Amino acid sequence: MIPLIVQQLGLREYTSVWESMRTFTQQRNTDSADEFWLVEHPPVYTLGLNGDPAHVLDHGNIPIIKVDRGGQVTYHGPGQVIIYLLVDLRRLGLGVRDLVRKLEQAQISFLNHHGIHAETDPNAPGVYVADHKIASLGLRVSRGCSYHGIAFNLEMDLSPFKHINPCGFPGLQVTQLTDLGINLDWDSAASQLVTYLQQQLGYTNPIKIVDQRK
Repeated sequence: MIPLIVQQLGLREYTSVWESMRTFTQQRNTDSADEFWLVEHPPVYTLGLNGDPAHVLDHGNIPIIKVDRGGQVTYHGPGQVIIYLLVDLRRLGLGVRDLVRKLEQAQISFLNHHGIHAETDPNAPGVYVADHKIASLGLRVSRGCSYHGIAFNLEMDLSPFKHINPCGFPGLQVTQLTDLGINLDWDSAASQLVTYLQQQLGYTNPIKIVDQRK
């Protein structure tokens, strides 16, 4: 059975978590447990490795960080459930496209459970409800292992998305769970998403939860 550890990090600055993900991935070995990191970030825009800065229309006082995941620009802020997936793809027998599909399906299943129809877009990774994006996805694979992950809009200030072309698509609208009439606290939403991710990725053993929140 593949071991899985869920780290609850709380509210953390983006750069420090990103650096920790890279270090973890560089230092892990074939016996290392896979880990999900649950986190929120203070307001920040992140621009993918080959992202076009022109998609940032007006960042105001929100910092922009160029990172090593795929994709274009997105926004992270409090009230968003971020789950970073530090998993050994070779051990799971998955390719990158398989992983993307499973991450999307986990979130669709979560939304369906709450009576919300959601779907994917073959031209733009992520999860959509009535053409509004509710979750973004970006990954990096190094040494056969992934990091970065998903960002699910729960209950947050969506206005910063108006100052970018989200994921590189001008005019793309975003939404969040509370605007769809579902009110869950952060911990409940994160826990449910972890369950669906665990099912999709085939972790059958009990997970170990480590609470590092301050």
